[in-house]
Amino acid sequence: MDRTDRRLAQRTTLPPPPAIDPLGGAAQVSPAQVPGMNGLLGLAVFVVVIAGLFFARDVLIPITLAILLSFVLSPLVAGLRRIRVPKGLAVMVSVLAALGVLGGIGTLVGTQAASLAGDAPAYARTIEEKIDSAKRFAADRVAFFARDRAPAPAAVSGPPRTNAERILASRARQPVPVTVQEQEPDALTVVGQVLAPVAAPFETFLIVLVVAIFILMQKEDLRDRMIRLFGSSDLHRTTLAMDDAGVRLSRYFLSQLAVNASFGTVIGVGLWAIGLPVPALWGVLAGILRFVPYIGALLGAALPLALAAGVDPGWGMVIAVAVLFAVVEPLVGYVVEPLLYGHSTGLSPLSVVLAAVFWTWIWGPVGLVLSMPLTLCLVVLGRHVPALEFLDILLGDRPALTPVESFYQRMLAADPEEALEQAEALLADRSLTAYYDEVALGGLKLAAEDARRGAMKRQGATRIVGSMMAVIDELDEHDDSATPAAATPSRRLNPMPHPGDAIDETAATTLPHAPADWAASGTVACIAGRGILDEAVTAMLAQLLAKRGFGTVRIDHSEVGRDVSPRPELATARLVCLSYLEIGGTPSHLRYLLRRLRRHAPSATIMVGLWPDGEAALSDDEIQRLLGADLYVGTLAHAVEEALALSGRPVAEVAA
Repeated sequence: MDRTDRRLAQRTTLPPPPAIDPLGGAAQVSPAQVPGMNGLLGLAVFVVVIAGLFFARDVLIPITLAILLSFVLSPLVAGLRRIRVPKGLAVMVSVLAALGVLGGIGTLVGTQAASLAGDAPAYARTIEEKIDSAKRFAADRVAFFARDRAPAPAAVSGPPRTNAERILASRARQPVPVTVQEQEPDALTVVGQVLAPVAAPFETFLIVLVVAIFILMQKEDLRDRMIRLFGSSDLHRTTLAMDDAGVRLSRYFLSQLAVNASFGTVIGVGLWAIGLPVPALWGVLAGILRFVPYIGALLGAALPLALAAGVDPGWGMVIAVAVLFAVVEPLVGYVVEPLLYGHSTGLSPLSVVLAAVFWTWIWGPVGLVLSMPLTLCLVVLGRHVPALEFLDILLGDRPALTPVESFYQRMLAADPEEALEQAEALLADRSLTAYYDEVALGGLKLAAEDARRGAMKRQGATRIVGSMMAVIDELDEHDDSATPAAATPSRRLNPMPHPGDAIDETAATTLPHAPADWAASGTVACIAGRGILDEAVTAMLAQLLAKRGFGTVRIDHSEVGRDVSPRPELATARLVCLSYLEIGGTPSHLRYLLRRLRRHAPSATIMVGLWPDGEAALSDDEIQRLLGADLYVGTLAHAVEEALALSGRPVAEVAA
């Protein structure tokens, strides 16, 4: 091993050896390390949690309602605290204000419902008449179309002929007298029958009220306990995350409450203008049911439509009520809500539907109303608490894979069409150079890492290269309209830039081109490294240089071997670009290849692109000199920039 290889080996860290028992056997493996144990443990925890939610719903529903109520009242308590109101008094004032609002709404609903009870039979008769009219119309239509196809009537038996038959028939027609004797209930039974429907809701209400008061009083202590439970290893970041989650949830719930209350108010006023009885009752019901995702507005419109059908003998009022809901709901859902708290709640559409089904199955109608707030709470916690990140992945609306991972997955699936669709979306706000550096090159780095650890065979790598070449060919027509990098000094024999460096595309709006004397074919020779994936990187670099007016030619690694005749283009090349995505351990073969290129292209400047992060050790100045190249780059943008600078286009002119 020569000096260059020794210097590189000193910078290489080998993975720790497997644990070995001192007696010569394998080390003991903990149950958590046994394959499949983690999955079984997670499944067991999931089953226990679901069973607990189902069987403990009588306890958990009030507690959940109290937590959500505390989120709604928390901004009011914080506002009172800011004006120097004591904490206990601020909590009590907030709770009393909420009780006042709920009491007022309950009184209004009760009064409206009582006034409706007297006229309910008349409305029912009107609805029955409309139903009968519809049935007669349908029957007339059916009879009209089936008049000629009606079957012959069946024979009807005549009246009884014998005396015995007449006696039996008369006995069958006589009713059997039945006497029902009701026992007079005592006073306690009557009181129990009256209070039974009220006792359970009142009990739940008291539990919600008491728990909400304690949560508001002990808010900071509960926050600290949550931090201790989920994020004690990073108190600073976890504290900020929990505070941010609490503020966001409070604002969202308060905004949703305001929107739904406004929706109910508008519906109530509209129904009053139409002339529908007890409009306040239907407005309150519509505002409450709108908490139910997707179907809440439909449920809120069902009863007013039925009542309109009973009030108006015609269909004018029914049509007016339907138009009111059809106008107000889209206006609130697609205009007011996006302006108030964004275009998205942070939940994926599928997760909203599944959450509604799940919580309805667990907790019934209350679960349906609470499904959206509960799922949103879980997603916010998943975004801020690392231990619960899986909730954000499963329920959130953020992409499950990064653009790099998605690109690599499409390449593995040999699906360049979907990769092109993703590229078109990403190229809307970035240049082609930036897309290649940030997404395509990142995906190829993942492929190189899989190949390095043996997870990918040569056939798989060849398939990825084929898909990648198809993507590159399709993107050849795309205009690289932004500059590839910001103005930076030349990096000749300087440490190699990190491949993850940010690319500044804000400097220019025009595409710089090389001088005319660099446009001849073969002026720039792009040579692939010895790895299979290096061919794709070479194709990207050649395409980017060609878009800037360079006359490029691509040369395979096998054409610059020791036992082959050199390509004639190398003798006239002014720049040789050598791309290495897989340097593969020691750089001896790279040094020997550079020596051969010096002989084949004596007048050319040699630039080496070392793309993967793992080759940062080659950024040492002395190693670069020993290898023998003139330029070292770590991104395609830097390679294009160096080529333009070499052609006589300084970096300052690139940004002009």
